[in-house]
Amino acid sequence: MLPFLASIGWPVLDRFRFGSRFAISPHGLGIAIGFMIGGWLLGRIAPRRGVSTDHVNTMLFWALIGTIIGARTAYVIAHVSEFSSPLEWFEVWKGGISLLGGIAGAVIINIPRMRSYGYRFFQVMDPAAVSLALGIGIGRVGDLIIGDHLGRPTSWLLAWTYHGGTLAPPWVLQPGGRIWEATLANGQTETFTRAGAKLYSVSGHVIASGVGVHQTALYDMALAWVLFTLLWRLNRKPRREGVLTLTFGLYYGCCRILEDSLRIDKRFGPFTGSQWTALAVAIVSASILIWWAVQARTRGDGGERVDVGELGGEPGATADAV
Repeated sequence: MLPFLASIGWPVLDRFRFGSRFAISPHGLGIAIGFMIGGWLLGRIAPRRGVSTDHVNTMLFWALIGTIIGARTAYVIAHVSEFSSPLEWFEVWKGGISLLGGIAGAVIINIPRMRSYGYRFFQVMDPAAVSLALGIGIGRVGDLIIGDHLGRPTSWLLAWTYHGGTLAPPWVLQPGGRIWEATLANGQTETFTRAGAKLYSVSGHVIASGVGVHQTALYDMALAWVLFTLLWRLNRKPRREGVLTLTFGLYYGCCRILEDSLRIDKRFGPFTGSQWTALAVAIVSASILIWWAVQARTRGDGGERVDVGELGGEPGATADAV
């Protein structure tokens, strides 16, 4: 019984049902609330960097479209072999989206608008990075409600245990109503009951077991809140344009590399599609930050000087960017 005292868990809920015909997914609702609150914050802090509220609203509208397209496209590319026909690529309501793909879609679709409005890329993306971290931290609540993104069996302190309810796909309830089973992309099989979880190899041998599983959405939510706190503090003082965006890319990229190592998903070599993407973003972000730091040290002036009039100082004042 001791391992269960060091675990967490709750009953999952797949739908908020209203009558017999209408239902809302907590997953979709969490994403929508996270997007709206993140957008609200962006509308508050972006004008301090010279981005007009009207332009923010327009870019948020297109970001919504880009997010949907990017999130589904990235998932389909990584799991194309799992679809029986191209028509299934568009059946978003059956599940299957990628957060990193959604972020990429939102950014790419707005690059032409940034240029047409005369904004610098990092001028828009720095406040967007702060808002995005907040949106992720809030949006992950929906994943927790439906029991999504469950990983490998574990018995560590935050092992997530099953307390009833309908688990999100790929979990399927087996005859008898006690055992949930998921056939994974790598051919392995995982079972989950109130008594614990087991992972089976392709040949049927137990290769891992525990009182519960890694709840990677919980880890991602906690790490996103830490990231938001960090970016919020960095945003309170003048920084070189791009520092916030690149800090987001480096931090969240590393987070996803770690989190996805605890998930059981389709892999391309040693990593999942999300891990390869996160690794590339983290490397690029770290390289640019290091290059800027080296340049600043070489000049001996602490970095570029930026206008801080809209960041809490006197209009026209400058400060060394860090």
